[in-house]
Amino acid sequence: MVESNLLLILLILPFAGSVVAATSPANLRNAEVWLSAAVSAVGLGILAALRGHVTEGGVVEKTIRWMPSFGLDFALRVDGFAWIFLVLILGIGLLVVIYARYYLSARDPAPRFYASLLAFMGAMTGLVMSGNLILLLIFWELTSLVSFLLIGYWHQNAQGRDGARMSLIVTGAGGLCLLAGLLVIGHVVGSYDLDTVLASGDRLREDPLYLTALILVMLGAFTKSAQVPFHFWLPHAMAAPTPVSAYLHSATMVKAGVFLLLRFAPVLNGTEAWFWVVGGVGMTTLLLGAFFAFFQHDLKGLLAYSTISHLGLITALAGIGTPEALVAATFHIINHAVFKASLFMAAGIIDHETGTRDMRRLGGLRHAMPYTATLAIVASASMAGIPLLNGFLSKEMFFAETIEAHDNSAFDQAMPWIALVASALAVAYSLRFIVSVFFGPTTTDCPRKPHEPPHWMRFPIEILVAICLLVGILPGATIAPYLRTAVVALLGDATPDYSLALWHGVNAPFVMSVIALVAGCLIYALLARHVAAAPEGPPVIRRLEGQRIFERMLLALSWRWMRALHRLLGTERLQVQLRILVLMAAGAATATFLRDPPTWAPLSLANFDPLFALVWLVGAACAIGAAWQAKYHRFAALVMLGGAGTVTCVTFAWFSAPDLSVTQLLVEIVTTVLLLLGLRWLPKRNQAIRDDVEFRARARRFADLIVAVFCGAGIAMISYTVMSAPLDREIATYFLEHAYSLGGGTNVVNVILVDFRGFDTFGEITVLGIVGLTVFALLRRFRPARESDDIPEQQRIQRDYEVTAEHRRPGETLRDYMFVPSVIMRWMFPATIMIAAYLFLRGHDLPGGGFAAGVALAIGFLLQYLGADARWVEDRLRILPIRWIGFGLLIAAATGLGSWMFGFPFLTAHARYLEVPLVGKVPFATALIFDFGVFTLVVGATVLVLIAIAHQSLRSKRDRPPEEEPDPDLAGPEAEVEEEDGWRGGSA
Repeated sequence: MVESNLLLILLILPFAGSVVAATSPANLRNAEVWLSAAVSAVGLGILAALRGHVTEGGVVEKTIRWMPSFGLDFALRVDGFAWIFLVLILGIGLLVVIYARYYLSARDPAPRFYASLLAFMGAMTGLVMSGNLILLLIFWELTSLVSFLLIGYWHQNAQGRDGARMSLIVTGAGGLCLLAGLLVIGHVVGSYDLDTVLASGDRLREDPLYLTALILVMLGAFTKSAQVPFHFWLPHAMAAPTPVSAYLHSATMVKAGVFLLLRFAPVLNGTEAWFWVVGGVGMTTLLLGAFFAFFQHDLKGLLAYSTISHLGLITALAGIGTPEALVAATFHIINHAVFKASLFMAAGIIDHETGTRDMRRLGGLRHAMPYTATLAIVASASMAGIPLLNGFLSKEMFFAETIEAHDNSAFDQAMPWIALVASALAVAYSLRFIVSVFFGPTTTDCPRKPHEPPHWMRFPIEILVAICLLVGILPGATIAPYLRTAVVALLGDATPDYSLALWHGVNAPFVMSVIALVAGCLIYALLARHVAAAPEGPPVIRRLEGQRIFERMLLALSWRWMRALHRLLGTERLQVQLRILVLMAAGAATATFLRDPPTWAPLSLANFDPLFALVWLVGAACAIGAAWQAKYHRFAALVMLGGAGTVTCVTFAWFSAPDLSVTQLLVEIVTTVLLLLGLRWLPKRNQAIRDDVEFRARARRFADLIVAVFCGAGIAMISYTVMSAPLDREIATYFLEHAYSLGGGTNVVNVILVDFRGFDTFGEITVLGIVGLTVFALLRRFRPARESDDIPEQQRIQRDYEVTAEHRRPGETLRDYMFVPSVIMRWMFPATIMIAAYLFLRGHDLPGGGFAAGVALAIGFLLQYLGADARWVEDRLRILPIRWIGFGLLIAAATGLGSWMFGFPFLTAHARYLEVPLVGKVPFATALIFDFGVFTLVVGATVLVLIAIAHQSLRSKRDRPPEEEPDPDLAGPEAEVEEEDGWRGGSA
């Protein structure tokens, strides 16, 4: 139990640290560094405590029921394979935090950097620990989103923005493919539980959907791990700060794809399609990445393409698929993370201390930076596969696997040669990195004078290089136990016998290593000067580069095709857009009716009530009148529209649905006021309409009439079908019988909304909050036409309120006339609050609830704006609707998460009686807390929308000169304060 709770702490810790870092003051020096380091260190301590439980195939699990009926659980699991990945994520993350402390300048916003870094650490932790396919996908997409923020951290840099956008598009598209693939796997296996999927390899491989699932899952893995032809995003991600590059491209972001490959290898492996698809892509990426790396002039560019090449090596081993190959792949993941992180940090130090990463401008740095040079040389030698270093061991294991026979195809026969050429190129580009930067004449072309960095900036590289040496010299005493833990968890009983000995004699892999070393030195000696003077890659290859293809496709999609489609179907007129949406819905409904015609039974008219028919005739007359008056008098159309809504409320009450009636009435009030405030924005009607314009307007209205009649008839048919069909009372009976026993309430409608179907309600209020924020974002930059300053204020008031002289008593001014409704509105505010509280507290047993109470309180706020000047209200009411939305969503989510603490599914409610002093037993249900979250969010969202519109509508009535208006393009802390505080003294 303790170990399973540690998993939950391990997952929550980085996200909690991210929130603290993001909200910490920017003037607290090094606070974010200590926080991030503490999070990583505590995580490593938890992993140390779990070490004994994951050896020899052990698994630590934590399952929280989420939606059991759909097979979706919040399942966390850590086996030996996940454990070794977590050590890389948290261990290298800790070193990156220390390194970033000295790399970032004082001008860089540290809270945002460390918050994003911790969030990414949490996303990778969740991905590796996921025990459910859907949960894995959620964290997979979260890594893409947070990496977008990290890569674009220097958003003022165009290259950083482009690199972030490119990585998000490519990996996001791959994530959609992965979503489809995992859904196919879950459908075939019958479960989304990872343990069940891993035990269903034979069933999955024999299914006709196997190839579909394989291709979709591989597309997700290939895009994330930058495999050809999706490799081009990774070099452009080098525009990120070097700590980000060192972390994302050594132990986390790009490793997510190969983690997925190895995790699903026991399930999807063993077929010819796996060998050709995965192995072919891996070997191609290995060769092309090494080739491009040799031609790079930028240090980080060289390391980026070398990362692509080594990821191709790991993918090729996964494609070979033998147990020995999977052991080698796991080993090389560890080795690559260690030496590549150290090389990125070394490149960052060189850039930080010299001002350039261009190898053509560098040279002789071994004199000015001897310690850094030594560390970088050792790490580069490990990347090249030199003996006595960790990279040499896994490279020889790779050679051994390529030599083995698999299917005796031409590709199988070519694998050793491809591996040999790629390894020779790896030696060549590693040698170029070393010689160009650290040897030769001392550079004089650097923006800054080279010198050693602070010791603690170099300390992470020292740790990583020491690991390279220790693993390379003493593999059995250092890495062997941890590697076995990972391999046993991955392969189980299929774990092969393998050796990490430093010397296996003069065999084929050793001969290949010697040939690669000699050939790499020759390639560098023959081509070094030519490469230094040449562009980054031959012209033919540059024309076929994935980036160019991506940019052309993006240009064609976003510019040519979309513009053509917009010219064909697009319009800026809202009426046309709504007409298209309505016609599409009508077409879909018509197709359904034609494919499966409904069966109708005659309705009984025994209970026909003429009075009810009369009410509906009034409603129909109001609806028709609203459509007719919209042409001549908008205000009259709005009044009639309100009449139709009132008839709807009466209908709900008539048919014993008081909850719907109350809610509909309140929403009708808000909607009517919303439209009323928006009427002044509509363009004025031109009285001198030309005949051709009038003809087109009549034709449009006639077309709208046809659409309305058609859709209305369709809704009538659907209603008739539902009412004439036999009722299935099983669900209704269940709700009626269990509303009080399970939900603690007698109002079945409210219990359904906040308990039985609480997850649906949670999604709906989330959408409502998004809508409110969207309206706010649109209106905060909108400026309605300002009233002319030449019109006297008295005339303006008279025109707005249409109060004439004969309506006033002697000595009464127009402002005195306005005072009466203003006072009434203020007096009604406390009463409105009491009504809202009454509706909220009675909602679980009687008609009401959080939604109705929230709308009622929002109406109270709105009345203050309608009855008084906006400035008077804002000076007296501190309204923060954005915070109301946030707190409401947090309260609702916290209520749902609270059920997990007791082992129940998300949003499971609990009801009991509480003993209140002087009152006695009072019924209480946790659904009330959830309903309070609904209430808070509804108030915030509704007030945000309504006050935004009211604020804009009343803006032109103020006597403030135009130069005192807030600048909508204001940048800086002031803008942030206005957006956060909402409506205060006319701000935002």
